[in-house]
Amino acid sequence: MIQIIDLLGVGVFAISGALLAGRKQMDLFGVLVLALITGIGGGTLRDLLLGVPVFWINQPVYIVVGVGAALATVILARFWVIGRLPLLMADAVGLSFFCVLGAAKALEADAGPIIITLMGVMTGVFGGVLRDILAGDIPLVLRHDLYATCAVVGAGCFEILMAAGAAPVVAIWVGMLSALALRLAAIRWHLGLPMVSLK
Repeated sequence: MIQIIDLLGVGVFAISGALLAGRKQMDLFGVLVLALITGIGGGTLRDLLLGVPVFWINQPVYIVVGVGAALATVILARFWVIGRLPLLMADAVGLSFFCVLGAAKALEADAGPIIITLMGVMTGVFGGVLRDILAGDIPLVLRHDLYATCAVVGAGCFEILMAAGAAPVVAIWVGMLSALALRLAAIRWHLGLPMVSLK
């Protein structure tokens, strides 16, 4: 089940990358690059830091899913006007998937409690950071709306439930849904952490 959710996460994040590339009027190569970087960027950094094999090198199906999702998005955009909201929705779903799966992979690698949550956050946000930087936007993680905090909540819920002896499937779904619910609420009501003003 974890690999299925992982593939879905790559696909959804790739869609968000392709949508942003389309809004920036990139060519097809640019769309594919932005989609793939968004889909596999966070997991690549996580695996490198954990010292484990990078997931997509031994399983190129992740590349196929990312490219397929990007091409499907391009085709769909030919027939329907896709606004900014679908980009935010796709990004929210990808964030919720990856923050928990990143934490699960760190747990599997016997990382410590803090590192498990950090790897979840990194997996969830880093691909989107790369996407936004390459597209010339301020990364979502640096904007006022809750973003990285949602990944902390999702990864933290997963880690707490696993430590409490919950079934992995329960911990995964609770973690993902908690991150997704908080991110959607942040989008809807512009929720954010208090601003810091220094003189």
